[in-house]
Amino acid sequence: MRYALGIEYDGSKYCGWQRQNNGIGVQQRVEEALSKIANEPIEVICAGRTDTGVNATNQVVHFDTDQIRKDVAWTLGVNTHLPSDIAVTWVKPVSDEFHARFSATARRYRYVIYNSRLRSAILSHGISFCHQPLDENLMHQAAQLLLGRHDFTSYRTVHCQSHSAIRTLYHCNVSRFNNYLVIDVKGNAFLHHMVRNIAGSLMEVGQGDRPVLWIKEVLDAQNRCVAGMTAAAAGLYFVDVDYPEEFNIPKRHLGPLFLT
Repeated sequence: MRYALGIEYDGSKYCGWQRQNNGIGVQQRVEEALSKIANEPIEVICAGRTDTGVNATNQVVHFDTDQIRKDVAWTLGVNTHLPSDIAVTWVKPVSDEFHARFSATARRYRYVIYNSRLRSAILSHGISFCHQPLDENLMHQAAQLLLGRHDFTSYRTVHCQSHSAIRTLYHCNVSRFNNYLVIDVKGNAFLHHMVRNIAGSLMEVGQGDRPVLWIKEVLDAQNRCVAGMTAAAAGLYFVDVDYPEEFNIPKRHLGPLFLT
């Protein structure tokens, strides 16, 4: 049997999604919990890896097993073996043709900024903070210059291992909800640190340090050194994945910020 799972996690205590030799990744905890329910070693494939400190509200994974279990075992049962900052949110049997990574047609992230002169104590993690006033309208105008198929070399880390920097952005919207700014971006795929680098550059526009057209100049330069800072990992959430309708993969409804 092949199953697809929805996984939600607070990434603040993990060295990213992937298993690591020098730290604990979310993948390791998920595989350990699934293996206890299946009573055999389970390996999972995810829709998109996340970096150290990055969160997810709807990471999608798949795994194969010879064991037959009720759906409640793969959800409630697995959750009893997971730490409180990782949870299974849904399960679905899928065909062997489904692949969490290669069947995906688009991925979606949200970057959440608490924009206030003074920091918040209860939002000390799980969100980014900027004390300088941000103009969300200028940021949104600038973000529209990134839509379409481009070489995003300027917006990826120099350590990115992808063979090509060509990616397609379908939307990149900036909205304000009182003191919260949300950058909502959807693309076919993303490069290492791409969303965080875009967020950092858009924040420079929002602070009035750069003009709107600077975002396009950075894109055209194909040089990481000319872009803005890499925004903090805490504000980034992997929120959705698109798949062909034939797989009937569940959707989670997004709230105005990052909650579902």
